[in-house]
Amino acid sequence: MCEVFSRQDPRRYQPTTRKLRLNGQSTSIRLEQAFWDIIDEIAAGEGMATPAFLSTLQSEVLQLGGEPVNFTSLLRCACLVQLELRGRGAQDFRKAAQQVAQAA
Repeated sequence: MCEVFSRQDPRRYQPTTRKLRLNGQSTSIRLEQAFWDIIDEIAAGEGMATPAFLSTLQSEVLQLGGEPVNFTSLLRCACLVQLELRGRGAQDFRKAAQQVAQAA
């Protein structure tokens, strides 16, 4: 039963630290490579480089509810939202995202 999980390529869960600037502030973020792959995909879909996407996300979170307790947890959950939307066959990401926001 668990083989589908236990036999995955170890590079997927290898922690990777990226040093970048978020809204002008130098920081580093450590995530498993599988999450970075999804974040890079989201950023590309938005027509942005990953650091620009993360800065935009951080700014929107600050505007909506203040500083997140754990930004890396927020990023992992953003990846889950992306996978959920993909699983629903969402063709138009922005329309699907609005539906998710309305359901919350």
